[in-house]
Amino acid sequence: MKFLAIHGTRLELQQIAGPADKAPLVFLHEGLGSVSLWTQRGQSWPQAVCEATGRSGVVYSRRGYGQSAAVPDVRHSGRLTPDYMHREAWEVLPALLAALHMEKPVLLGHSDGASIALLHASRHPVTAGIVMAPHLMVEDIAVQAIAQATTAFESGGLREKLARHHADVESAFWQWNDVWLSEGFRRFDIRPDCVRIGAPLLAIQGLGDEYGTMAQLDELTLAAPQTVQLRLADCGHSPQRDQPERTLKAVAAFLQPLP
Repeated sequence: MKFLAIHGTRLELQQIAGPADKAPLVFLHEGLGSVSLWTQRGQSWPQAVCEATGRSGVVYSRRGYGQSAAVPDVRHSGRLTPDYMHREAWEVLPALLAALHMEKPVLLGHSDGASIALLHASRHPVTAGIVMAPHLMVEDIAVQAIAQATTAFESGGLREKLARHHADVESAFWQWNDVWLSEGFRRFDIRPDCVRIGAPLLAIQGLGDEYGTMAQLDELTLAAPQTVQLRLADCGHSPQRDQPERTLKAVAAFLQPLP
């Protein structure tokens, strides 16, 4: 396990070796994700992507997740604001890339991480973006699913499941849950930002996504017409878990012609 201090905050980091002649991959996790949650049934999905594409990679846990520094008083003074993904994309991620001497990476994000990837690409040069189940705007289906997660965390066993991946499980859960269920977050909308993205994009979403409808992909394509869509049957919110082989094949094919 490796750590890197960004803006005075200790972040958990994993680096995957690969050739230096191709743009590296940067993996951006979901709202309750972490470095370890990219691994399922003993298989590291970032490692598989790097091997399939012949690229190096970086995986990190955002503040409050995994083994990164926790957020003190997360439900009061440490509570996230509705622009938390903007700040991650425009402040934290650029500083992390600079510290690692990485230029024009390929960003691969899931859920919140996908939105962060899009926001970063709207202001900073990237070789490409791969976004799985991105959130461009807030839909009722997402709010309902997150409200159900509250119950699951408080009494349904979700806390114990997440505690295996987060040093401070309370910090990890409530910073995500509280901001998504806040009134201010209902106005979250990054469609105007996506218009400024010029890099190639691959957008992947499961037809059974419990956190968003296909309107997310349609709105992304309207904003950034270069977007290639992949809609997966028999797949929920996590293509890399529900359809890992099909998702990996699509990612490798998309990146094959890119520098």
